[in-house]
Amino acid sequence: MIKVLIADDSAMMRKMLKKILESDPDIQVIGAARDGEDVVNKAREIKPDVITMDINMPKLDGITALQYIVDEKICPVIMVSSLTQEGAMTTFEALELGAFDYVGKPGGTVSSDMEKVAAELIEKVKAAVDNRSRGRNRQKAVRVEPAAKIKTSTGSKIGKPMKAVAMGISTGGPKVIYEVLPLIPPDINAALFLVQHMPPNFTPPYVKRLNDNSPIEVLEARAGAKVEAGKVYVGSGGRHLNLVKNAAGDVIIRLTSKPDHLFIPSVSIMMDSVLKAYGACTVGVIMTGMGNDGADAMLKIRQAGGITIAESEESAIVFGMPGETIKRGGAEIVVPIWDIAREIVRAVNR
Repeated sequence: MIKVLIADDSAMMRKMLKKILESDPDIQVIGAARDGEDVVNKAREIKPDVITMDINMPKLDGITALQYIVDEKICPVIMVSSLTQEGAMTTFEALELGAFDYVGKPGGTVSSDMEKVAAELIEKVKAAVDNRSRGRNRQKAVRVEPAAKIKTSTGSKIGKPMKAVAMGISTGGPKVIYEVLPLIPPDINAALFLVQHMPPNFTPPYVKRLNDNSPIEVLEARAGAKVEAGKVYVGSGGRHLNLVKNAAGDVIIRLTSKPDHLFIPSVSIMMDSVLKAYGACTVGVIMTGMGNDGADAMLKIRQAGGITIAESEESAIVFGMPGETIKRGGAEIVVPIWDIAREIVRAVNR
């Protein structure tokens, strides 16, 4: 039985979250807190397995309360935040400070639509406990050396076609991606495409943080933009990232809301589109995440002569997406997250 402590200043939200979590027979809500001070005290007293915590609370806000809980190594924390851009910025701050993951409130600070994210919340609670029990608790923010200090030179580009690196990541991704992108050299002879499952308002602050911490340029994918080497194009929340070739042979970004998919943007749709544009010059990379988004696309890339890299169970916060890729035969190379950047550079240089 997974013991959960809920922290939210809204009595309605506390009641709703309890109902959602206890709809799963493996979860028991053992306490509720109405402010940051209350959740820290109760966490120390009842020692829950997981805490779900609102960001905006009186006395101590969620960020300050999180710092106490992380410093004292009490248990993993899942932030429950509003889907505004301001909420996104605070959420990424919480992830950098050690929150395990986040779930967005679909209807604002006090949301009556939490049933829409019920399955996501339950899965992330279970993932947090599983990750901790496997001894891979990544509550501390990742710190990496800059690419300039790591010998990942791309070498001569003369006579080599530009490649495309199609990367997919989900649960746990906003933290562990810092073990990959900051290690990619800016002179890499490839364009990189990244799909991270997240809501629309979360993409701009996510991209800004990645760009500020990476030597390679990271930008949000914009419709009509010409694809260039040495840039990372991040799919926008609520839009699929597609590529098309124009009459001149240039690869152009196209954003669509169709087809319908469980995730928008979808890793599979992005990877299929990259493969269509670049063929055997495609490098597929799949990292931590729930479900199987991207697994079939990785197999297609490998069958077409591209190179595929999957994160190993050794480091994956959630082994769903990489695990499915490996099971279906879509992974040529399987390595922990801290080796993925190096394998990307090797693949581009082949």
